[in-house]
Amino acid sequence: MRREAGLLLHPTSLPGPYGIGDFGQEASRFLDWAKSAGQSLWQMLPLGPIAVANSPYASVSAYAGNPLLIPLDRLRDDGLLPAEALASVPSFPVEHVAYDRVIPWKDSVLRASWSHAKVSGPSWLRADLDRFRSAAEQSDWLADWTLYITLKRAHRGSGWTAWEAPVRHRESNALALAASTHRDEIDYQAYLQYLFFRYWEEVRRAAHDRGIAVVGDMPIYVTMDSADVWANPELFQLDDALRPIDVSGVPPDYFSKDGQRWGSPLYRWDRMEADGFQWWIRRIRAELRKFDLLRIDHFRAFEAYWAIPAAEKTAVRGRWEAGPGIRIFRALKAALGDIPLIAEDLGDIDDGVRRLLAETGFPGMRVLQFGLADPASTHHPQHHVENAVVYTGTHDNDTARGWFASLEESGRAAVLRSLGSDDREIEWDLIRAAYESRASRAIVPVQDVLGLGSEARMNTPSKTDGNWEFRVAPGALTSDRAARLRALAEMSGRT
Repeated sequence: MRREAGLLLHPTSLPGPYGIGDFGQEASRFLDWAKSAGQSLWQMLPLGPIAVANSPYASVSAYAGNPLLIPLDRLRDDGLLPAEALASVPSFPVEHVAYDRVIPWKDSVLRASWSHAKVSGPSWLRADLDRFRSAAEQSDWLADWTLYITLKRAHRGSGWTAWEAPVRHRESNALALAASTHRDEIDYQAYLQYLFFRYWEEVRRAAHDRGIAVVGDMPIYVTMDSADVWANPELFQLDDALRPIDVSGVPPDYFSKDGQRWGSPLYRWDRMEADGFQWWIRRIRAELRKFDLLRIDHFRAFEAYWAIPAAEKTAVRGRWEAGPGIRIFRALKAALGDIPLIAEDLGDIDDGVRRLLAETGFPGMRVLQFGLADPASTHHPQHHVENAVVYTGTHDNDTARGWFASLEESGRAAVLRSLGSDDREIEWDLIRAAYESRASRAIVPVQDVLGLGSEARMNTPSKTDGNWEFRVAPGALTSDRAARLRALAEMSGRT
């Protein structure tokens, strides 16, 4: 297998003047830096519209893109935004994303773009937008998404289960009336998706031009309040009143003594299998249009998933239920061919999950933070396998430096023995161990390359605020750090 090195950084974490990272100039600068550092993979988190606690893993659409990633400078340069719209930009924090301030401001600028585009937009825009809306790629989702998000705004943010019954149950006359009543807002929402995919394709081409493949991330579940559940309620475990019967999560584990209650509705796998898993085929096909490789979050749920009664407040009183197993992957392969997937096989893993992973042939994950203190762990470097992706840590972990500082003295001593380290630069010791691993791919969070502590952590599972906010400081990605990464990549055969 080819040995590769990559970086984990969500686009919202890029620097820039507008309060949040986007698909603009800083994305290109990051790619230039990554190339100079000998990297060939850029992994990011899901790119869907955020809702609950700003989490990219709790998106309100499995297909739509996050409008916050639309680059405002590019809109202006392409004649899709009047220059005066950016003449006075609020003073946003540099070190984190202040979502409560960024979201309303950026929405106001994007609406100004729509108003401008309708009246004074470039001549090519209308035909280009029409092509996007009518393309086969959008037939699976765009109409449902634009109507859903429009109605959600019309209902002041209320979830679809609180809408009036005819719309909640998708009666055709009610949907037609809603579409007619809110035509301009629906057109605006379609425009946002056009812009998202237009500029995302530019970023992906820029990555490919530099020899860098883009690794996406797909949550296994979709949220209850989403266009997907509203449009396909029969595929989810809902009662006659369209309320969840059981919800998703994981039992008590490393991260939480109460487990994690994610609250997403569970799938009716019997109904999905009855039509050959078409819903999943459409979803994976759409993801592979965006990404070169795709990590599936919580892969173990395909073998067995933790079902929590909807009335429970924690994940403790759940139970294991059988998933579709290898049958879904046979259907996906029959429809799509060999799929470049990475299986997130973390958490409560048993022999059934291991067998399923072996049957699919997908690479699993090894996380150094989980194994360096325990030589018996599969995450310890001495047990790594070639068909795997090794990480120093993931978006759910503390940074390498923060993690090491949190260990008890005995744990730190065990880690230092495993690494042959003196602890002066623990993050670089982990990066070196990842690069020297047998695993064919090694991916490192940018926070570790920068030597940052717990203040730069991306997410703390079960914590409801302060997550997903990290941003790279301007100028932090220096040529010295790039040279150091490249030297490690060359020495370990990853360039």
